[in-house]
Amino acid sequence: MLSFIGRRLIASLVVLLAATYVMYVLTAYSGDPLEDLRTSTARNKEQLIEHRIQVLNLNIPPYFRYFIWLKGILAGLIGQLDLGKNLIGQPVDALLASAVGHTLQLVTSATLIAILLGVIVGVATALRQYSGFDYTVTFISFLFYSLPVFWVAVLLKQYLAIGFNDFLVSPQVSPLAIIVCTLLAAFIWSGILGGTWRRRGIVAAISGGATALVLLLINLTHWFENPSIGLIFGAILGVGTALIVTSLSTGLDNKRARNSSLAVVLLGLILWLPFDAISKFLLAPAVFGIAAGFVAIGVAIGWFNGGVDRGPVARTSGITALIMAGIIGVDRFMQAWQPYFNSSYVSGRPFATVGSSTPNLQGSFWVMGVDTFTHLLLPTLALLLIGFAGYTRYSRASMLEIMDQDFIRTARAKGLSERTVVMRHAFRNAMIPLTTLVAFDFAGVIGGAVITERVFAFSGMGKLFLDSLLHVDLNPVMGFFLITGTVAILFNLIADIVYGLLDPRIRVE
Repeated sequence: MLSFIGRRLIASLVVLLAATYVMYVLTAYSGDPLEDLRTSTARNKEQLIEHRIQVLNLNIPPYFRYFIWLKGILAGLIGQLDLGKNLIGQPVDALLASAVGHTLQLVTSATLIAILLGVIVGVATALRQYSGFDYTVTFISFLFYSLPVFWVAVLLKQYLAIGFNDFLVSPQVSPLAIIVCTLLAAFIWSGILGGTWRRRGIVAAISGGATALVLLLINLTHWFENPSIGLIFGAILGVGTALIVTSLSTGLDNKRARNSSLAVVLLGLILWLPFDAISKFLLAPAVFGIAAGFVAIGVAIGWFNGGVDRGPVARTSGITALIMAGIIGVDRFMQAWQPYFNSSYVSGRPFATVGSSTPNLQGSFWVMGVDTFTHLLLPTLALLLIGFAGYTRYSRASMLEIMDQDFIRTARAKGLSERTVVMRHAFRNAMIPLTTLVAFDFAGVIGGAVITERVFAFSGMGKLFLDSLLHVDLNPVMGFFLITGTVAILFNLIADIVYGLLDPRIRVE
């Protein structure tokens, strides 16, 4: 494996060098980087032109100038990386650092959620093939997949941001909205769980009734004005999470896994109020440190309680701990909603349509986190809807192909439970074709989303690349190309390694 990784890295570096050379030369000859100065009316125009020529080495032909740029890259091996300067003299290193931060903030969550939800829904539709749920998801997926992202972004601005801001003036869910949400919940859950018509009716009644009850409670408690999860509802969510994760990971008949997950939930509920009391004084590193520690404790509980099944039990309790930490964190962010909403900088219109933060807003980690969420919600949804549609179709097709294989029929004939057949045999093999797609999408994340960044006024990698390319600003373009190329190489290598982990037949000698 190590020799394989070494060979792939060497070959990838050769490809990257050749690609950067071609990109450098083509971009350099695509226009005149001095055009803005040549048309300038400044008195010292000649001095400005001469200064830019000297700073950017424009008096050297591009096919030789590339090696000056490459020298600055290689200097990074000894900690002195130099990506040059842009046309107005700003260091490219600083520009890229700022752009990468904004891009990661914008699209990483959208990509992760799209992969997670797309795979889950795709597998669910494959297991309910030709059902009403399958047809509905298929229609919605093709609809979202065909929509242009800029049009989706405009619709989200108009009907989600502006519409919801107007709703918050008097936040009461209308009877019509309650009826529609109740019917949707009944249809979705009965379609996902499937079974006989009697079972579907019971599931529809329970899920629809629960949805209607929750919406009525929201109206009665004025939840939108002061939202929270609360200890009681947190306990319900935690226990439900423990049972669902255990069911998918090891099966509910595994008492050690089930009891370990429930113990993690109980520990989270015990720590809920003490964390609430100290959370207002905590900074981001402390919050993430506490969350990581809680997950580690969850893994340890599963490990010591797992017996001969230590690995699966530790995995189950660790995932439960991660979700439970998320529930506690979301509740704390909700408590910061009212001070954020009442801030003079927000003015009762919390969901922004442009930018990455509210100018001049100051507050605790939780208030600033809410501000980040309200600014990221719309662009994240725009990217999420498009990505979700693609992953749903790919995972459904892959799962259907695997479920028709002989080894699946053999597993069922041996008497294995349906959960074991689906999760351990079918799902693992269905993920093999998706590995390449996921790797390329993660590699593309760092390149930014040019259209989305334009619509929502985010200064990310995509905007930096497009602006630099239009002004023939060579160094930022090459910095962008270097980062995206390197990330693409690394994720392709990770995909090859994951192949071997997912499929025992794939081994690199």
